[in-house]
Amino acid sequence: MIHGLMWFPLLAIFIGLAWAGWNEYQKVEVYRQWATGAERAKYDIRAALKQEKGVLIWGTPSRSGILELQTLAMDEVKATTVKVDDHPIDLDRPPNRSSSIVLELDVSGSDTRRIPFTDVTLAIQWAIALQPTSV
Repeated sequence: MIHGLMWFPLLAIFIGLAWAGWNEYQKVEVYRQWATGAERAKYDIRAALKQEKGVLIWGTPSRSGILELQTLAMDEVKATTVKVDDHPIDLDRPPNRSSSIVLELDVSGSDTRRIPFTDVTLAIQWAIALQPTSV
């Protein structure tokens, strides 16, 4: 009986990990359906983002859908900045470590929109892709 009690915490940990994996799988499936037809899309734990027909749409992924949706027309973006730990970075020399990564979009009228990322190289790729073109 003592051996069975010793394995009980391991069983509880296994069940917890299985539930967490199933939860994340459900979020990814919802995101996959949401991002269908987008020109460019991104998913991670902190945010889901897609660009389609000149509009940028992002929100927080969950099993029931993408929550707190925000939209922004691409022609409103004046500049893009990647901030790591609330400091702008040089896109050519990203830091190796960071605790928070944010893509900041400067919008006309001194307004900024912040999109969280977990990977600095992915944030840099999006910043370059979303930079407004000069005419």
